[in-house]
Amino acid sequence: MYGKAFAPEYQGALTTLSVNSSLTDVLAAGTEQLRAAERSGARAEAARSGLAVAEAHRRLGQVADADRAWKASYRTAREAGDTGAMAWALWSGGTLARQRGAFPLAWRLLRLAAELGGQAGDVVVRGYSLAGMAETGRIQGDYAAVTSLHEQLLAEARKRGEARHTVWALEGIAQIHRNTGAYDTAYAMFEEAAEIAARAEDRRGHAWALRGLADIVSVRDQDVDRALDLLSEAEVSCRAMNLSGALAYNHKMRGNVLYRAGRYEQAREVYAQALAEFEAMSEPRGRALSRLGLVKSLARLGRDRAETAADLAELARVLEGIGLRHARQMVERARTELGLTPESEGADAEAAR
Repeated sequence: MYGKAFAPEYQGALTTLSVNSSLTDVLAAGTEQLRAAERSGARAEAARSGLAVAEAHRRLGQVADADRAWKASYRTAREAGDTGAMAWALWSGGTLARQRGAFPLAWRLLRLAAELGGQAGDVVVRGYSLAGMAETGRIQGDYAAVTSLHEQLLAEARKRGEARHTVWALEGIAQIHRNTGAYDTAYAMFEEAAEIAARAEDRRGHAWALRGLADIVSVRDQDVDRALDLLSEAEVSCRAMNLSGALAYNHKMRGNVLYRAGRYEQAREVYAQALAEFEAMSEPRGRALSRLGLVKSLARLGRDRAETAADLAELARVLEGIGLRHARQMVERARTELGLTPESEGADAEAAR
């Protein structure tokens, strides 16, 4: 049985904040409490308030502010001798590093956060940090290395009855199944995640689960209307909470759904919107994936083949530079789909003689 979702990253005087609080409200409350704690010399409280500030900035896509905030929270926690708060700050920094595409740094910070969380006896930050490591590996495409960790964390979350963490783990495993073609299993796990999140009033987790369901419905069932309806439902929550990153990924998925349905002009517009959103928050992975969708849409709309091939070659370098191990496969699939493989180019030349 799962209880109502809570946000353990909102600590100290900010524990009254809801997991569904608007991020602008979180930032305002966190900043106010941080200043009050600094004035009174309450370093431990300042570190914990600073964590909420860092997380609000990160989720709003304000990367530079988030980077300054988590580092300040860590320094203050260290001065206060608060090992648990140090772990939470490192978790925030590691999560930000992953968001920025700095995967080696994300691994280091999250591993340190898990170690400090264990030393402090804080099972929640330890679990969140291990979860962050698992998600980092999953995003990089290293499924073999992190699947068992995902499953371990899911079992631990179920045992504790922690809804938010259970939802996260279900969504991570579901994404692995989706990416390896096990659509039915992925759908069932996304569906369970959506149900748990809805009952626990976890709007963020629910929005991500709906995005996953929309993807499966589009790929497996080719049901465009239902997929778009699911994404529209998720978008309401993203906007209500000012979830900039989740909203941008929602839009990228909308572009995927429209592209698969052959609605290339609409897909082009949505991919361009998502690209602008990712650029505004300096999110390299989302930016590259949106560019890939945009390049494919433009190719379908008659763009010059040589220009398309050049863009795909550049994107292959960008994606590999980010550290996405399956990047080459993604670009190769795009080349094959658009008839830009060496074999197809040779056939075109032969036919033109």
